[in-house]
Amino acid sequence: MSSMSEGSGSRCIDRQRSSRLSSFGGRLAVLLCLALLPACGEQDLEGARQVGDGSAEAAPASLAGAGAGGGERVVEATSLLGEPLYRVELPGGGREELTVQLAAAEADLAAAPESADALIWVGRRTAYLGRFREAIQVFGRGVERFPDDPRFLRHRGHRYISTRQLEDAVTDLEAAAAMIEGREDEVEPDGIPNERGVPTSSLHSNIWYHLGLAHYLRGEFEQALRAYHECLQALDNDDHQVATRYWTYLTLRRLDRDEEAAGVLSWLDMPRDVHENHSYHQLLRFYRGDLTREELLSDDSAALDRATLGYGIGAWLLAEGDPEAARAQFEQVLESPVWAAFGYIASEAELARMDRAAPDDGADGE
Repeated sequence: MSSMSEGSGSRCIDRQRSSRLSSFGGRLAVLLCLALLPACGEQDLEGARQVGDGSAEAAPASLAGAGAGGGERVVEATSLLGEPLYRVELPGGGREELTVQLAAAEADLAAAPESADALIWVGRRTAYLGRFREAIQVFGRGVERFPDDPRFLRHRGHRYISTRQLEDAVTDLEAAAAMIEGREDEVEPDGIPNERGVPTSSLHSNIWYHLGLAHYLRGEFEQALRAYHECLQALDNDDHQVATRYWTYLTLRRLDRDEEAAGVLSWLDMPRDVHENHSYHQLLRFYRGDLTREELLSDDSAALDRATLGYGIGAWLLAEGDPEAARAQFEQVLESPVWAAFGYIASEAELARMDRAAPDDGADGE
């Protein structure tokens, strides 16, 4: 997930985005609870110094910036365009509820310090509060203490994606994939259950899904396709299938395998029961021609949905041979505050690739 340089226009977008983060309003808590989930369709955030006693180490001063109110703003990551990404502090009730849940997880770990499950939940609950770097440390401790448990590599790999450390993400997730070979799959419990209370992902499916995403973000489309193929075999519920088929479709388009990509859409021929990943479902319908762009982007779409939809449209425009319109779409996505969303990260990756491919306006012509 390595970082790159960025043009002045992108820097302007990032400054505008940073100023909006401090005043986004009460509904940010709801948006981020959704945006930061570890379910296969969407995203999150996470850390700790002494995991057993629940104490958390503050970020180093070098990673903190002055906030709008004069306080310190913690840098959680560097974008793929080279800009700092600040921890988004949840307002009011949302932060309090997630803080209580983290405290409960830490108490469980203190009561059972040898429990891998308890340590995983400390990491996950830390992430939901936007403390990605701390969560990576928690999962790293788990990798050391429970070297045969692929769950820690799975979750740390996900957080490496959140923090744009893509090479490290690939390393962790490939190791996790090797570790699960021949092992029975297991349901992965949701941190924030859906309205039906039914988890829609599993350990195996999440490892392959995030490995495919890490390769995709790095532009390694053949490797991404192999991971998504394994992901499609791992679990058959419609929410998992629609998310994986979305990324599979885009990967095939980037490989100029348009006929195979069209075949992915045949999954829509049967009625589907999607109750989490609606944006991916709508995008697949758009790719098949069932929806127009105007129907896809309604004014009341939440920020996370707009990041997902915006990237999905931009990626389609790129595959259709309109890079300028695609760039405009990706830049619009970066105006969203949900920088942990996969659509946001993918938009950064596309813009970084475009910037690297563009001629240097400052070149002297030699």
